[in-house]
Amino acid sequence: MEPLSAILLSVAPYILSITAFLILLEQISYLNKKRSIPGPTLVLPFVGNAVSLVRNPTHFWDLQSAMAKSSGIGFSANYIIGRFIVFISSTDLSHKIFANVRPDAFHLVGHPFGKKLFGDHNLIYMMGQEHKDLRRRIAPNFTPKALSTYTEIQQHIILKHLKSWMESPESSTKAFPLRLLCRDMNLETSQTVFVGPYLSGESRKRFEVDYNFFNVGLMKLPIDLPGFAFRNARLAVSRLVETLAVCAEDSKTKMKSGNDATCLVDFWMQDTIREIAAAEDAGEKPPPHSSSTEIGGHLFDFLFASQDASTSSLLWAVSLLDSHPDVLERVRKEVSGIWSPESEKLITAEQLREMRYTEAVAREVIRYRAPATMVPHIAGEDFPLTETYTIPKGTIVFPSVYESSFQGFIEPELFDPDRFMENRQEDRVYKKNYLAFGAGAHQCVGQRYAINHLVLFIAMFTSLFDFKRERTDGCDEISYVPTICPRDDCKVVVSLRCTRFPSLS
Repeated sequence: MEPLSAILLSVAPYILSITAFLILLEQISYLNKKRSIPGPTLVLPFVGNAVSLVRNPTHFWDLQSAMAKSSGIGFSANYIIGRFIVFISSTDLSHKIFANVRPDAFHLVGHPFGKKLFGDHNLIYMMGQEHKDLRRRIAPNFTPKALSTYTEIQQHIILKHLKSWMESPESSTKAFPLRLLCRDMNLETSQTVFVGPYLSGESRKRFEVDYNFFNVGLMKLPIDLPGFAFRNARLAVSRLVETLAVCAEDSKTKMKSGNDATCLVDFWMQDTIREIAAAEDAGEKPPPHSSSTEIGGHLFDFLFASQDASTSSLLWAVSLLDSHPDVLERVRKEVSGIWSPESEKLITAEQLREMRYTEAVAREVIRYRAPATMVPHIAGEDFPLTETYTIPKGTIVFPSVYESSFQGFIEPELFDPDRFMENRQEDRVYKKNYLAFGAGAHQCVGQRYAINHLVLFIAMFTSLFDFKRERTDGCDEISYVPTICPRDDCKVVVSLRCTRFPSLS
């Protein structure tokens, strides 16, 4: 019997020939899909440019943007782990993608490998009537009454965390990074607003650990094997959905007893339990999207949509207010005329609506640094993007809302909140370019909640603190984590500005 080494040596030429043939086929397939549009001429076998994307996503997407702009056609191509991708910088072409989310055109995926992470039946993958029905069920979560309930919760948690930042021994003398602090604040806010009292102390700790697994896995290669971050993230999502499903079940029980709604899932379950009861009385099956497991999955969608995007906006708000003292002064003047920390009262919903300039600042922060810079879709069929180019079936398409934010607006490279004031109304005039909350059927249903959270944070942070960024070379360059934030994680020195910290009672 021949030794194994001899057998391997004899078949090695065949293995090498087959591998070379597969590499050649891969290159031909890539070039056939790319055709004449800008993009790399050759790509690494099998992995493409995945390594450069993971190592330095900022540089990767900057190159895609530069290629799309230099060509004049508004889009460019690349290749990542066996998947052909198209990056779109043109606002008009991005709208074309958003307007054609349907089974025979584009499928919203939220993340290039999102279905492996989130499962197949989440809100972001729904289309047509099923999607419309679910959004109708979600609508009660964002009524003025519901939003008013959330603003109280948001402020208590913001104040709690700002106080903890201030109590750090070196807060007044040494700069500290805000990214992880803001992330923790937002995670507690999302948990409490969405599922309120239904997440116990122990469950909340496990929840935070699992969400961190998920967050880390988002930025890693999609290797679904034990020990890899992507596998940890996928399993963590399953556990998070299970936890949220228990919260939904507890909320149903509470709402059946006629108690008042105290969090988002309560507002949702009020109508849901009525529809379930009506179906039972009629001898019919429960209505769609009413099981606690399904609702747990949708609650996780909300968490994913709000958590990191909100953290990004808070960090950029601090950075941009520090670098624009005239804007900071106007914010403080407006807020002080409406609310004072010494009042020992929370900001009311009516007062929040009066902060028009502060809201303009919040909207400009989101335009200037759109937190979720791209919205990945997959082409379900070949789709004619332009008269000369058809996107092949299976392509991952990245419409860039970040690129659109710097098109159309007057002097878009300037940070200028006045563009959103009543006398200019650039949010209406250039509405098609303001894509930070998406467009079409999948436009963000919680954008009013997100704006409120940013306005409340800006109002409280600037009223309570004097702050100064520790600026270093490149500190405000964009870093993907996975939404964008300042490269130095927004380092600041803070000191108490008011005479005393508001009570949390």
